[in-house]
Amino acid sequence: QVQIVESGGGSVQPGGTLTLSCAASGVTWNHYAIGWFRQGAGEEREAVACIGSTGDNPAYTNPVQGRFTISTDNTNNLVYLQMTSLKPEDTANYVCAVGPLPAGYYCYRSTRTYDYWGQGTQVTVSS
Repeated sequence: QVQIVESGGGSVQPGGTLTLSCAASGVTWNHYAIGWFRQGAGEEREAVACIGSTGDNPAYTNPVQGRFTISTDNTNNLVYLQMTSLKPEDTANYVCAVGPLPAGYYCYRSTRTYDYWGQGTQVTVSS
């Protein structure tokens, strides 16, 4: 049974930094994608960043490119999302998800390609 647990959210001032963690257990695919998504109040869920399970081919969406960094810790089965230069528009519930992905492929932004989802961790950016 796949379980996904996010942590690291909180409140921060604009320009601040937060690092989110995603712990995925029970995954049986040889290679898979880990994606971070976010959903603000009254908004649709949107992709933020994703990466292959071996730390390959990280990808970012335009709103976070250059500010966020996704990485893996394969020893501890963790995925991190380091968020810098945070803006009020980054306020959202950040959710981690996993889905199958052939090795060497770039991860996908579509929510439909991810099979298992966590509950999310809230990030609030305000002064």
